[in-house]
Amino acid sequence: MEVKPFEAIVREHGPAVLRVCRAVLGPQDAEDAWSETFLAALRAYPGLAPGANVQAWLVTIAKHKAIDSHRAAARRPVPVAELPADDRDTPSGAAGRDVPGVDGGRGDNDALWAALKTLPRRQREALAYHHLGGLPYAEVALLLGGTEAACRRSAADGMKKLRALTLEESP
Repeated sequence: MEVKPFEAIVREHGPAVLRVCRAVLGPQDAEDAWSETFLAALRAYPGLAPGANVQAWLVTIAKHKAIDSHRAAARRPVPVAELPADDRDTPSGAAGRDVPGVDGGRGDNDALWAALKTLPRRQREALAYHHLGGLPYAEVALLLGGTEAACRRSAADGMKKLRALTLEESP
């Protein structure tokens, strides 16, 4: 089997990996995760088994980068306009997370991302990996853990909720 140059891998699979990153992380953090995915993939590419599913491999790396991004975001302080009057009852780090107009400087204005954020993480990831990443449900099940049927159900439930939200927002 002929080994493709890594540049060809990026051209072929880059758009699908970016769609997955956007669906899982949102538009603001997706490009960083995409870059980190391909940097990690470049280092590991020489050791990839011949005949491996390259797209599934890349989406798996993107999933790990998304997890890293979520963990890093949880550690970042959240700016607030004004401290609560009495924050003794507020758990450390939670102040300001639900303050209207405070979004951590990200400005999430994308309607699709706003709708995707309302989904539970498992539904959002099942949709991203299958519909945007192009992975079969069997591989989505390996990424998320669980069965193929459970991943199908998560994706179907997520799609149903997205459709309902879209109908609510339509005039």
